[in-house]
Amino acid sequence: MKEPSIGEFEELVLLMVAALHDEAYGVSILENLEAKLSKKLNISAIHVALKRMEDKGLVNSRFGGITQDRGGRRKKFYAITALGKRVLDQQYALRTSIYQQIPKISFG
Repeated sequence: MKEPSIGEFEELVLLMVAALHDEAYGVSILENLEAKLSKKLNISAIHVALKRMEDKGLVNSRFGGITQDRGGRRKKFYAITALGKRVLDQQYALRTSIYQQIPKISFG
């Protein structure tokens, strides 16, 4: 079976899910990506990407406990799956192999 493909934004979200490990939920992913990218992102875009990746089997989700500071709502946490890690590894290998093909040119 062919492994799922992901776009650049999904790759960034998946990388952040992996990096945050047990603390990956919509807002934490958003805040960390915004800090790394130095630009504003839309929380809805994060949630859409997470849903797509969950449908592809790249992440799993679970609900945290109910908290008063969230008005009784629960956080939805995400974790990368073995398939998700494999897809990231393939993306990394591909990008690295292409990068290594760049000639040693001085732009100085």
